[in-house]
Amino acid sequence: MTRRALLSLLLMCCIGQAWSKTVLPEQSVVVPGFNEQMAKQRLLETDMQPMEGIWYYPAEDMTIAIERWQPEPSHKMGYRLLLVASNDLELLPGTVIGYIEESAVDTKFSLWLYSQRNKVTLVGPLECVATLNNDGTTLTFDPPHWEVKLRANFARFLPTIFRGISISPSIEQEKLPIGFKKIFPADGNGNKFNKVRYL
Repeated sequence: MTRRALLSLLLMCCIGQAWSKTVLPEQSVVVPGFNEQMAKQRLLETDMQPMEGIWYYPAEDMTIAIERWQPEPSHKMGYRLLLVASNDLELLPGTVIGYIEESAVDTKFSLWLYSQRNKVTLVGPLECVATLNNDGTTLTFDPPHWEVKLRANFARFLPTIFRGISISPSIEQEKLPIGFKKIFPADGNGNKFNKVRYL
C-alpha cells in the first residue's frame, strides 16, 4: 500500500469516527431557576439510575447534579451534568458543564466536559473515559492529555543510524484519579455517602 493510499484510509477512518460521535451542543446552556432543592426533587420523582444524584468534585470545590437527558427520541439515553454550587461566582447554578453517555461496559462511560469558557458560557467539550465504581458512589475519570518530546540533533554522526529529529514517548508516574463523590441520595442510614459514621 502506497503512502498516499494509507493516508487516505487514515483520513477516512478519522472522518467516519467523527461522524459516529454523539452530537453535543458546542456551548453550555443554563437551566433557569435550578438549585440544590430542585435537583433533589427532580431526582426523587424518578426511578434513579446509579449514575444519577448530586456529586461533589473536591478538586474544584464544586457540587454538581447528574440527571438523565435525552435530547431527541432518536438519541440513546444519556446524562447531563448541571452545576449546583461553585466558588466561581460567575457560573450560574443550572449551567450544564458536560454530558455522559453509556458504553458497552456497564461501569465505563463516555464523559464530555466543557474545557474553555467565554465569559459565563462554557465551550469546547472534550471527551474522556469515566468509571463508576460498583456501589455507584464515585465517578472517576482521566482527562485527555498529550505529551510529546521532540529532540533535534543537528550535529549528528552516522545519519542513517542517528536521525536528525526524533520523537520519544515519556513515562508518566501514576497519579491519583480525579472525579466526583456522590453526596445524594444518602445511604440506608440517612448518612451521606463517603462520610464516616460513628456508632
